[in-house]
Amino acid sequence: MKKYLLFLTALLIGSGAYAQLLTNPGSNHGNKFEQLGTILSTPNSYRTASGAPGSAYWQQRADYVINAELDEKKLLLTGSETITYSNNSPDPLSYLWVQLDENQHKATSDNMLTETSKMTDKMTSKALSGILNAENDLGVKIVKLTDDAGKSIPYVINNTMMRIDLPTVLRPGQKYVLKISWNYKISDRTTVGGRGGYEYFAEDDNYLFTMTQWFPRMAVYSDFQGWQNKQFEGRGEFALAFGNYKVNMTVPADHVVGGTGECQNYSQVLSAVSMKRWNEAQSAKTPIEIVNLAEVKNAMGKHSTAKKTWTYVAENVRDFAWVSSRRIVWDALATYVDGKKIMAMSYYGPEAYPLYNKYSTKVVAHTLKVYSKHTIAYPYPVAISVEASNGMEYPMICFNYGRAEKDGTYTEAIKLGMIGVIIHEVGHNFFPMIVNSDERQWTWMDEGLNTFCQFLAEQEWDNNYPSGRGPAHKIVDYMKMPKDQLEPIMTNSEQIVNFGPNAYAKPATALNILRETVMGRELFDYSFKEYAKRWAFKHPTPADFFRTMEDASAVDLDWFWRGWFFGTDPVDISLDSVKSYRMNSMKAATENVNKKATYERDNKYIGKERNRASGIKFAVEQDTSLLDFYNKFERFEVAKTADQEFQTYYNGLSDAEKKLYESKKNFYELSFSNLGGLVMPLILEWTYTDGTKEIDRVPAYIWRKNENRVTKVFAKDKQVASVQLDPYRETADIDENNNAWPRKLSPSRFDLFKQQTPPRGASAGGNPMQQSRKN
Repeated sequence: MKKYLLFLTALLIGSGAYAQLLTNPGSNHGNKFEQLGTILSTPNSYRTASGAPGSAYWQQRADYVINAELDEKKLLLTGSETITYSNNSPDPLSYLWVQLDENQHKATSDNMLTETSKMTDKMTSKALSGILNAENDLGVKIVKLTDDAGKSIPYVINNTMMRIDLPTVLRPGQKYVLKISWNYKISDRTTVGGRGGYEYFAEDDNYLFTMTQWFPRMAVYSDFQGWQNKQFEGRGEFALAFGNYKVNMTVPADHVVGGTGECQNYSQVLSAVSMKRWNEAQSAKTPIEIVNLAEVKNAMGKHSTAKKTWTYVAENVRDFAWVSSRRIVWDALATYVDGKKIMAMSYYGPEAYPLYNKYSTKVVAHTLKVYSKHTIAYPYPVAISVEASNGMEYPMICFNYGRAEKDGTYTEAIKLGMIGVIIHEVGHNFFPMIVNSDERQWTWMDEGLNTFCQFLAEQEWDNNYPSGRGPAHKIVDYMKMPKDQLEPIMTNSEQIVNFGPNAYAKPATALNILRETVMGRELFDYSFKEYAKRWAFKHPTPADFFRTMEDASAVDLDWFWRGWFFGTDPVDISLDSVKSYRMNSMKAATENVNKKATYERDNKYIGKERNRASGIKFAVEQDTSLLDFYNKFERFEVAKTADQEFQTYYNGLSDAEKKLYESKKNFYELSFSNLGGLVMPLILEWTYTDGTKEIDRVPAYIWRKNENRVTKVFAKDKQVASVQLDPYRETADIDENNNAWPRKLSPSRFDLFKQQTPPRGASAGGNPMQQSRKN
């Protein structure tokens, strides 16, 4: 597949604009299978037509040294950082852009002003806070911004972005050092929302701090869009440059800190007992509690006024996040990927202990192994799961949910949800922390690809795991929605109405269909892995993904990208009719029986029966002179010369024709119509009269010459009793009622009362574990 012409503006099209891209409008062909052409960017020396980075590919770099202090009493974070920015581009830069994501929480921020709202019978404090939008003291306060020599640099803050006006142009190949001092009031994540902040536990007067998107961070400057300075409005996450980090975090002395990278001073901040356990965890076969539950409960009742500084170092990462609290258990387990040791770890409070102590770290280790098999070997030394009643990811650390009842029991839904979210958030280390796509532009490139890999990991965790995203039939309810509630996958994050189905479920489903139905596992797995290898620690675009998948497989997938990623049409293929045929045996004794039956059937109709029953005297009965030979002869009688005539016919056949004649094949002509608009392969299950079954798979290219209707004849050795289209529900067909011949009745059920759903991540309302204890 070679893509030429225009740039990425077409990547952000809606379904209306897509209709204008049809190359043969008004026709029943020449549209859905045309090459993407102008939709994708022009290949160049930075990004090749094969989907690989070009010979002149470049990307910027930002290295950080950060000092931060957490004031638990004032709920204030104070920091100073030194950024060394490397201009690896061929362009001179007169200014730099820095992200200030904490400004999202300011009352005057764009996302606060533009977010829609409505009243309901039951309003949460979070919903009411958003409506009231009272003045607050949130957001980043820049105290000082200087160059390396301490000279002030002018800057302008526009909502969540800060432009730094350089005193001199930063030339290609040069570096620039920035020093920024700042502080901000930490927000209550449970009421204000957002990725990070604090959660307060009133019952024990303690806090859990999840510090994310917390420091001024360099925006990405790239070859395909220049500065990525689109405002952070809460949904489209972020794009960041890679670099090395050294972060010193000063916190209350009784806090435990976990963060991106490796701690450099465990011997100074841990007790002797915890240090001993940490060393044991390096070779243990099961998770070791470095800080155990008894120690946590003891610390929860004491609030130290002393301070400790934890120092972390991380190499070649795009961000840094951390957790700090005195109320978290910490366990660790050494796991191995391609012979390299990785410390899988979890941090969790007492309310999550029954679930996280049993599962979390083992799920982390499992995720690393499965993802590494399908992408690249996990390159970092650490992977952390933190229970924070949340779901968010950063390099080497993620924040998840999963809390039990007060009695330690939990529902199956909470358990499965916890496993799924840990897999998902740990998996984000691969997409987009390593394969570093632009989340603010194309959410699906990290969420969709990651949700697909999550599905693979869930299925390798337990063959009976009820994955909610991935199986084709589970996207049907979304794809059958009215068109005004849909948008293509290739839509910017902020414009998506149904975010989860569009950015997570639909692309994950599409990739699963590619793997299982369109390409096959061998070709797909190789191509997907090639994409991950090519773009690890780089900034890919959708075109790079599309091109790589085709380049590494020799499968033309333009029709698939058009339908699944650039359109909103659903799959609805109808099996309209099945006609059976068989070869004429040329034997009169056989054929005349069939001819007689056909003749009699054709001459049987209601009027004829009623005329005779009513006693009509027919003319040929009243006047027998009207009768002749044709009224009396046996028209289907076998002639005496029939055998000789057949032998003459048979002897005249070639050997190949005789072989075909003797095969006694049954022929079935199947007609299909494309009611939904999205072309897909035809998967047919034949059930024969003897009870046996057979599957035929017809590639989607059958629709090339007529995208609306196709007919195909199949030759079968046995007589067919029924035909089922898409028997394994692998194409996301929105109407299975028209998939069978003969037609089948699809009964449905209903509940008298709608079941209530508990809040996310909290086990509540009773569960089977409690019932079993009572019994």
